[in-house]
Amino acid sequence: MAANGAECEQPQKRLGPKDKQNGSSTDSSLRERKQQDREERLSLVLWRRPFITLQYFFLETLVTLKEWTWKLWQRRGVVFLTVVLFSLFSMAYSIEGAHQQYVQYLEKKFLWCAYWVGLGILSSVGLGTGLHTFLLYLGPHIASVTLAAYECGSVNFPEPPYPAQIVCPEEEVLQESISLWTIMSKVRLEACMWGAGTAIGELPPYFMARAARLSGADPDDEDYEEFEEMLEQAQSAQDFASRAKLAVQNMVQKVGFFGILACASIPNPLFDLAGITCGHFLIPFWTFFGATLIGKAVIKMHIQKLFVIITFSKHIVEQMVSLIGIIPGVGASLQKPFREYLEAQRAKLHNPAGEGAAAGESWLSWVFEKVVLVMVCYFILSIINSMAQSYAKRLQQKKYSEEKTK
Repeated sequence: MAANGAECEQPQKRLGPKDKQNGSSTDSSLRERKQQDREERLSLVLWRRPFITLQYFFLETLVTLKEWTWKLWQRRGVVFLTVVLFSLFSMAYSIEGAHQQYVQYLEKKFLWCAYWVGLGILSSVGLGTGLHTFLLYLGPHIASVTLAAYECGSVNFPEPPYPAQIVCPEEEVLQESISLWTIMSKVRLEACMWGAGTAIGELPPYFMARAARLSGADPDDEDYEEFEEMLEQAQSAQDFASRAKLAVQNMVQKVGFFGILACASIPNPLFDLAGITCGHFLIPFWTFFGATLIGKAVIKMHIQKLFVIITFSKHIVEQMVSLIGIIPGVGASLQKPFREYLEAQRAKLHNPAGEGAAAGESWLSWVFEKVVLVMVCYFILSIINSMAQSYAKRLQQKKYSEEKTK
């Protein structure tokens, strides 16, 4: 038997290097094929292949709706309870009575909070490809409230028309009553709801990586594949981007709750990697989401809010407009539209809603509206392209599985 064991061991020693070479060549060919498939998917965009992209987009939409319908059916108890609660609220909403003022108050607050939570989700969902709703919506809203507070000497804007339109209150309030804390308190609800939405938008990378780790299956996600390659090449990383990603990964893995809190509390374009790291190393959900929620909806949101309020305070804005006029050659021509815009905004604040002649639209407002429109259109195009590429990846994965079964 010893001789038989020696005979069995001898061929293994001879074939070991060949097996390694065959394995490495197979891995390299598989990696090259995946890279080719990835490049083929990335070429699937509306401005290159419009008909196939739209076809794949509609097919992916149908597949996604089918998956969501099945998930809702599996949780039909929760769905039934939600329908019952919605029916009760609809009955309370339609029946006249003294409770209507409370119902209308709750409706107004719920829709206002849902609006900002939705914008926050749009800002962070999609692994960095979201709509920048802070720059387009929340930042301008805080800036408008700040300018109005200093002009009106109060934040007690009449409701309605606030928040759809800001109008100065009729009573006179001393200017000294306006402070940073007063303005921060006025916009705290919408800012925190937006921050909570960004925290919710960070959950898909976490759940994707956690499910892949628990199941041991291919995660079917390029960002997760990049994360695994980064872990394999951790010792040989030389460039700044790789070292920054490794630093985030090490902080989250070793420090835990406070590491996640630190990453979520500052503007951090690599936070998607933190979510993938937490899911990969099976960090508990409430540890990840709790730290993310506190960091984004409380700490980071107050930092961003304070920055916008200080930037758009009355004396800072006047100084910035004055500095524009110093620019040689074009300073005066650039300064004039900014001054006209500020004067028009001040005039609107002192006119009741619906009264007075409509002022001519400033070209700054026109440009900002067009920028918002372009960014929203680009976001919609990116969603169509992304869903079409997801369906193409489904087809490629199906092809891989069929080849393995042969």
